[in-house]
Amino acid sequence: MAAETIGRLWYVIGPSGAGKDSLLAYARERLSGQARLVFAHRYITRPADAGGENHIALSEQEFQCRERHGCFALCWRRHALCYALGGEVETWLAQGLDVVVNGSRSTLAAAAAHFPTLTPLWVLASPAILSARLRARGRETPAAIERRLREAAGFVPPCGSLVVQNDGSLVEGGEALVALLQRPPPSGG
Repeated sequence: MAAETIGRLWYVIGPSGAGKDSLLAYARERLSGQARLVFAHRYITRPADAGGENHIALSEQEFQCRERHGCFALCWRRHALCYALGGEVETWLAQGLDVVVNGSRSTLAAAAAHFPTLTPLWVLASPAILSARLRARGRETPAAIERRLREAAGFVPPCGSLVVQNDGSLVEGGEALVALLQRPPPSGG
């Protein structure tokens, strides 16, 4: 049975090292069982044990096959990896569920065009915190870290954006994210 209203897509974005994965894991646990809120996994051509987010690992060939057959709602390539949101996101939204996804700043315009109920939610951290987190996770070379830090420095969320400033503890940032995810949609939406 179709829902009367389409669900809201929470599109969580921010620079590498801002703590999106940690905050999403915190919020997912904290909001477990909420009647109308679900968290989607991304499909990524990165091994499942690579650290970071809880994602569905695919080989390059598996990803391309699924992409060709329309299994994804949205795909993008970034940092030599392929990323996608599965078609289940569209199904959940159509059922009236609110869906939280780990998005990408580079695909925000395409995502907003595809998902009319998209609400961008930015996770930011100070340059010193970003640098420390990127170095601690050990996934990038020093040159790659510097590129990511330069990219992050040149970015400012649009005026009026929903923002979690994640410079403190996991609980502080996580509770800030939880509070935003529990906000009602704007009137008329």
